[in-house]
Amino acid sequence: MAIQSYQKVLAPIDGSKQTPIVMKRAIQAALHNDAHLDILNVVQINQVTEGFASLTDLSDGKTHELVQIVEKRLRDLEKQAQDAGVKSVNIHIRFGSPKLVISRDFLRDHHNDLIVMGGTGASRIERLLLGSTTGYVVRMAPCDVIVARQKNVRK
Repeated sequence: MAIQSYQKVLAPIDGSKQTPIVMKRAIQAALHNDAHLDILNVVQINQVTEGFASLTDLSDGKTHELVQIVEKRLRDLEKQAQDAGVKSVNIHIRFGSPKLVISRDFLRDHHNDLIVMGGTGASRIERLLLGSTTGYVVRMAPCDVIVARQKNVRK
């Protein structure tokens, strides 16, 4: 049996505490497969997570400022991947429902064959009200999904 190899890895990140572990695993996958890496942030309306930005922050037309903040943070992650040796990296900002953008829209446009994402960036209340984005993507994405988790260290 052949081991699956990947050509295009997608790392959807939200700026939560899961972002570093997602980036570490996505970089490892890209390096192991000599694959292209897409780093994606989906800004959603009424986002209540601790992420980079949300449309609830917008007043007086601050959309441009919001995009600049997110782009700067994504550029830092792009540089992190390049410094680690990933040869081909792109960053992306999309507006919409993270569940749909990650599991359907972005894949349709970019043809990724692996998604590496965090267990959750949402609060318990948000997961209760809106459901888990990760759970939805695992069920609905047409490609492989790796859920990157922090390892629990027990003494």
